[in-house]
Amino acid sequence: MGRLDGKVAIITGGNSGVGAATAELFAKEGAKVVISARRLPQLEEVAAKITEAGGEVLAVPTDVSKVEDVENLVAKAVEKFGKIDILVNNAGVLEEGLKPIECFTEEDLEKVLGVNTKGCLYCTRAVVKEMMKNNSGSIINLDSVAGHFGTGGAAYVTSKAAVIGITKHTAVRFTGTGIRCNSVNPSTIVTPMTMHTDPASLNPDMMGQMRKHMNLSVQPCMPADVANILLFLASDESRAITGQVLVADFGATL
Repeated sequence: MGRLDGKVAIITGGNSGVGAATAELFAKEGAKVVISARRLPQLEEVAAKITEAGGEVLAVPTDVSKVEDVENLVAKAVEKFGKIDILVNNAGVLEEGLKPIECFTEEDLEKVLGVNTKGCLYCTRAVVKEMMKNNSGSIINLDSVAGHFGTGGAAYVTSKAAVIGITKHTAVRFTGTGIRCNSVNPSTIVTPMTMHTDPASLNPDMMGQMRKHMNLSVQPCMPADVANILLFLASDESRAITGQVLVADFGATL
């Protein structure tokens, strides 16, 4: 308890899955949390749980693919809590069907790049301007083994590989300033987004290739597994760590 006392954290995609688990854990550890997602009712449900447990929370409906929404999110966080110490870029979407490079559509690319890549860029740009005022902060990008190893649909892999580049660039840009940036790359996580995938829609050729490069029988991550890693990277315990890409998959890709 108390590992994040006095800190303010923005968590995108905070309405369910990893985002909700992270928000609840961070609040339990003393952080004031700002959660965002596109759907307010789900955000309010998570906020109510945090409040009932004695935490401090602000819910801000946000589409991270829109610059004006992101700027509003950051402004509301600073207005409410005065600063930003932690950013968790967790908001993400999947394309339909694990389409390989010869099959992806322009709609797939626009959708996943808008949220997964542009959203990460927009949120990081807005938040670092606040962190630079205090030369302190931890940015954590929730990425995927898809971006690390190429095991996924072409559009999704592209969006997540770009986030690794954003992580490395941000870490280099702020080396020595007290602002750091790391990436967590889980394999499959049991969340509403992944569990609602229609198996019949998955490209069989892509699934076959993925089986050659990762053990799909290994247990998946649960939201709490990922949230615990994010807690460490958000805390001062990891203050010497920046620019790292951490794979968390129970060894599925070894």
